[in-house]
Amino acid sequence: MPVDEAIQIKGNSIIGFSDASEGTESVKAVDPSTGNEIEPPFVSATSNEVEKAADLAHTAFLVYSKKSGVERAAFLNEIATQIEALGDTLTQRAMQETGLPEARIKGETGRTTGQLRLFATVAEEGSWAQARIDTAIPDRAPLPKPDIRSIQRPIGPVVVFAASNFPLAFSTAGGDTASALAAGCPVIVKAHSSHPGTAELIARAVQKAAQKTGMPGGVFSLLFGGGRSVGSALVSHPAIKAVGFTGSTAGGTALMKVASERSEPIPVYAEMGSVNPVILLPNAISSQSENIANGLHISATMGVGQFCTNPGVVFVKQGPEGDAFIKTFVQKMKETAAQVMLNATIRSAYCEGVNHLKNNSRVKTHVANVEQQSNGACLGATAVFEADGATFLEDESLSHEIFVPGTTLIRWSNKEELLKLLESFTGQLTGTLHATEEEFSEYSEVISILERKVGRIVYNAFPTGVEVCHSMVHGGPFPATSDGRSTSVGTHAITRFTRLIAYQDSPQFLLPDELKDGNPLGISRLEDGIHKSL
Repeated sequence: MPVDEAIQIKGNSIIGFSDASEGTESVKAVDPSTGNEIEPPFVSATSNEVEKAADLAHTAFLVYSKKSGVERAAFLNEIATQIEALGDTLTQRAMQETGLPEARIKGETGRTTGQLRLFATVAEEGSWAQARIDTAIPDRAPLPKPDIRSIQRPIGPVVVFAASNFPLAFSTAGGDTASALAAGCPVIVKAHSSHPGTAELIARAVQKAAQKTGMPGGVFSLLFGGGRSVGSALVSHPAIKAVGFTGSTAGGTALMKVASERSEPIPVYAEMGSVNPVILLPNAISSQSENIANGLHISATMGVGQFCTNPGVVFVKQGPEGDAFIKTFVQKMKETAAQVMLNATIRSAYCEGVNHLKNNSRVKTHVANVEQQSNGACLGATAVFEADGATFLEDESLSHEIFVPGTTLIRWSNKEELLKLLESFTGQLTGTLHATEEEFSEYSEVISILERKVGRIVYNAFPTGVEVCHSMVHGGPFPATSDGRSTSVGTHAITRFTRLIAYQDSPQFLLPDELKDGNPLGISRLEDGIHKSL
């Protein structure tokens, strides 16, 4: 499908409805399948352009935060339409910049537009705002009761950091952007250097949607820039009120530090590292060994191991049945060909992590073919390691995330040891339990531990695959995320970018429509302690 002239890739940052290219430094995307640079160069934003984008977002907030849910929904739906209009141009550019296959890019495009439309329905429906009304009782003794009404309101301009491993669904118009826009917050996206052309195509689609639906000019901006200078400058700017981030623990905690040291600290919602422990109980392995081995193989290698929910640590009980399961799983991993990874930085970390485990004398190496780059390609092969429970407890590095198509198998001897191993974990995105019905009761303590350690418990399935729906929780206790009360996927994500405000004895005409008598929007509200809707 041909691309409209207005959304050609130019290599410029986008500030509101204008291009920006004051900088003298630039970067180019690199095709990870060849190592070749891709035109055009992308000009890094200057400190002046950061200032312009932030100031414009502040000005836009004064207008955009007052837009109705219906108007925000129209904007989000139009963004989805404009992204779809990019067609093969978007697909081919994203494939070239990431090495991801066509089916993955098209699937992720559908997920991105689906998220936008889901948040459009949320914005329009309105109950997410949690409207609460306690009407006055003027003759109450000994003191009269005032009329008090509260609601979630947009927090202010939001900075979103695009993710390396999801060029669409967790990047320019991904879940963070969609939820912030739905809440009424302007967004400034810091593009990821791995897929800048993809970022610009999406950004111009957002820009066009904003113009078509009458949104203010600073409702969306996109800035390029290598290193951390542009990102740190954005987080430090007083106009910015919240941050959305998906990436490494080091990157997320660095942004948290910047945000906490401001004169006005702001929340950073960072989705960071996770090894997503999988617990395989003995009877489940006995009855479903082949199916579990096959499912684990698919989950561990999905996306060349570059998903935040790939299973990094798997607990298998010692004994002949566990041995047979491991033999089957290892053979499947050995037969899996190396695939192109997202970029050289991720591949370097993969090599470092795999070599660290290979050189650990207390860890058994089943598979660890650290592929050499072929003709410049960033290739990643499978890896499987094995250690006993005592080693896992004594060596903290075994619980660290490695973005790699593989996993570490931990052998446990009894229930007491398994519980001790699980208690040693810090926060994780997911925890998976394969068990028979009888084992769910026998090992009920496992579920209790997982409830404290993870954001999503998976039963007799695998953690890869994060459904975008109202009930999804893609978060978890620190360090999986910076705030274990939040999620970056699902409609709960909208409340990250809001704050509660109460109105006491307010005249009706000054109230938001969500709080007015008669419920003019027909939303679900809590009125004098009773849930009501039209």
